[in-house]
Amino acid sequence: MDSLTDDQLTELGEMFRMLSDPTRLGIVLSCMDGGVSVSDIAARLQASPSLVSHHLRLLRATRLVRGSRQGRRVLYVVSDSHVRTMLQNMIEHIHEEQGDPP
Repeated sequence: MDSLTDDQLTELGEMFRMLSDPTRLGIVLSCMDGGVSVSDIAARLQASPSLVSHHLRLLRATRLVRGSRQGRRVLYVVSDSHVRTMLQNMIEHIHEEQGDPP
């Protein structure tokens, strides 16, 4: 694997730090299958829309999710296939460890 610069290591560490919070991880997982609004994410996670918005700001800053305006609403999705694939692989890994089907 290519070596990373100090700045790249810091950026990678920050991405994993963002995903280490269960609420933020739940938000990212909610955005895996297509555009979802703040209110829909909040309902799925049983969290307040303001808390979800706060976490989305952090997740956008680390390029884990991105938003696109659809009329008056902003819909959030996982930023790219790399993030989606990494999370899918980790979910499969958890299921394998527990002997569950994915």
